[in-house]
Amino acid sequence: MSRALNRRVFLAGSAAATGAVVGGAVLPTAAHATSPNSPGAKPYLPYLPDIDVRDAARRDPTEATLAEAAVLMRRHRLTSATLVEAYLDRIETYDSTYQAYAEVTATTALAAARRADRSAGKRGVLSGIPLCVKDNYFTDGVPTRCNSYIFQDFVPDYDATAVARLTSAGGIVLGKGQMGPLATTRATTPNGTVTTVNAWTPDNPATDPGGSSTGPACAVAGRMASSAIGTQTGGSIVQPSNRQNLTGLKPTMGRISAYGVIPLSYTRDHPGPLARDAMDAALMLAVMAGPDPHDPRTLGLPGLPDLVRAATPVVSRRGAVRMRRAVTIGVPADFLSGATEVRQAFLGRLDAISGVTLVNVTYPDDWALLTGTFNDARLSERTEPFRHWLREDPTKFGVSLLSWLQGLMLSGDEWITAQRAKNHLLREVLDGVMARCDVLLQTGPVPFDILGLPEIAFPVGFTAGIPAGVILGGRPYEEDRLLEVAAAYQAVTDWHTRRPADPAAKPAGRAAAKAAGAGRPRLSAEEAAAQSA
Repeated sequence: MSRALNRRVFLAGSAAATGAVVGGAVLPTAAHATSPNSPGAKPYLPYLPDIDVRDAARRDPTEATLAEAAVLMRRHRLTSATLVEAYLDRIETYDSTYQAYAEVTATTALAAARRADRSAGKRGVLSGIPLCVKDNYFTDGVPTRCNSYIFQDFVPDYDATAVARLTSAGGIVLGKGQMGPLATTRATTPNGTVTTVNAWTPDNPATDPGGSSTGPACAVAGRMASSAIGTQTGGSIVQPSNRQNLTGLKPTMGRISAYGVIPLSYTRDHPGPLARDAMDAALMLAVMAGPDPHDPRTLGLPGLPDLVRAATPVVSRRGAVRMRRAVTIGVPADFLSGATEVRQAFLGRLDAISGVTLVNVTYPDDWALLTGTFNDARLSERTEPFRHWLREDPTKFGVSLLSWLQGLMLSGDEWITAQRAKNHLLREVLDGVMARCDVLLQTGPVPFDILGLPEIAFPVGFTAGIPAGVILGGRPYEEDRLLEVAAAYQAVTDWHTRRPADPAAKPAGRAAAKAAGAGRPRLSAEEAAAQSA
């Protein structure tokens, strides 16, 4: 698919999306998720690569990447039941400290694992792989609370499309990941008490663990799931990935259906994977992507490229790594404004890879206005599907109420003006900032969240013992370009293979988790509004 055609399709879709907001809210309904591909579509079929498995993964299955675990099972060196039991043991031992899970489905997960082992001859790409699902995805028969009083008793009777595709490929849901109330802040209880911690500082809940997909991120970083899915509206895939040493991929708007996901912002909600490396992210995206009649944003898009190939580094017989395709990477002037030493080392390592060209890029003069002031338009989008609850009982919004009330204050003409600003920003990015580059290093996720462009986050070092990562943005539907860069960098570094030390073992169960959280901070309504995605 040509870049020019990708651009035309994306521009048309961006214009159309603003007219579909009322029909786009995915709140509880009686409809059911459909098969992964619409009739007549020729889907990209993901496949499992033949990779080398590290010694650490052979010794401890919870250390394995998703791809390594799948390869071990294909070679009959590991069973799904063994892998699921190992993760459940870690959840029982450590999750009272991490508080990564809102719900653990141990019984059904073990049953699914045993079924996967019995049908080893008919394996899907993810057969037997344990996954954590953010608690805003519908899961059939499993509570989906979105960490909110509104949904505290909600149990869906079908799976979100993304979840259905993962399980159809053989994935096993270990449980639901903690999240910010209605996906607005870091994971807290509805009243604002911090729950999930950063897996790298489990005894210090003040350390920022990232955005609202904190629970899924912590589950993967803390070796309590092979991989996870989250959602991103204002950085909640890439930021938890950066903060917890993961590889997170937010695809182009529409690549993955948002049907069956409790909405935050119709024009900005992106489902996507939080994984251990580029290959795992590629496999997860490849399984979840594709058209879904229930989500019009997924229809009529360019075909999915070969993501597994893109995530496979090109290495010569002598061990030299090169880019699969020559790539020009844009570096904005403010890229070195934070974590300077780590980012300088990253640029040096990246620049040494054959096929990489770094170029300096500049932002337009109105960048701060377009990505800052006009970003408030998202608030009215979150309010629209929830007006019923705002009228009925505002206290159901708990600590996040202020940001929902702020949405009521925006007028229709302000929202329309913001959409015009968005279209202007899109052209500034595609024709200006990215005119001389294929991919762009970023200092924050907001601009590409506004536009629906793809991003990948991956680890590049540590600052004071806390993981440091970068965010790379791409052109529409060019997730393969992002994966190629991340895979090449991960082939010459080992940051992505490092895991946090285990916290002290504590008693398991809800009572233990409650006791562990007794001294944790509580966000005020003002703090929650300031942090809101």
